[in-house]
Amino acid sequence: MKKLVCVLFLTTVMLSAKAQNKNFIDQPYIETRVSVDTLVAPDKIYLSILITEKDTKGKTSVEELENKMAKELKSLNIDIKKQLKLNDLSSNFKKYFLKKQDVLKSKSYSLEVFDAKTAGAVIVALEQIGVGNVNLEKTEYSKMDNLTLALKKTAMVKAKNQAKIMLSAVGQNLGAVIHISDVNNQVYRYLQGKAAGIQVYDAAPAAENYKPIAIEFDKIKVETELYVKFKID
Repeated sequence: MKKLVCVLFLTTVMLSAKAQNKNFIDQPYIETRVSVDTLVAPDKIYLSILITEKDTKGKTSVEELENKMAKELKSLNIDIKKQLKLNDLSSNFKKYFLKKQDVLKSKSYSLEVFDAKTAGAVIVALEQIGVGNVNLEKTEYSKMDNLTLALKKTAMVKAKNQAKIMLSAVGQNLGAVIHISDVNNQVYRYLQGKAAGIQVYDAAPAAENYKPIAIEFDKIKVETELYVKFKID
């Protein structure tokens, strides 16, 4: 008896679901596909910095280079406690034991800055103290969630206007929204890493009168795409 009741319940649920689908399909509706996008300037820029004694052939220790770097960054109003993170500390002990050469240490950092101008100033300042291994890790936009929601709102308005125009051509009226598919949300970040054109590798210290060229990063493209079904009244 329990099995029979269970089967009847499942059959009822399935029939109810089928009826709802049928009602949805049987309604006259119009479907529109819309996409909207925008470009935003990154406000979070991450630079990778490698300090290694190899660059000075062991003449300057990592600790000395680190102190010089900290001084330069502070002079650019960078909060090193918040914006500078240590990624890795390594030394070639294996090479030392195999070939009995001096141990040359290195440290890897990630530095967060908030505009292209500061990123360029950092690169030049580090060049001047002999730290030339600087690369762009990535760029980000801090208000991405709010921006994505704003794009979805714009997409819905666009879908409604598009459907209205289409129906007006055949003398019909637009009804309520009956289905929305959020099918695509893309963030395109261009020119990351070495391709960004700001890499400096094994560069000699810049001259005192050197003036850096202004650096601009490509903007981040954000795109959203919706499929919206409206009832036709």
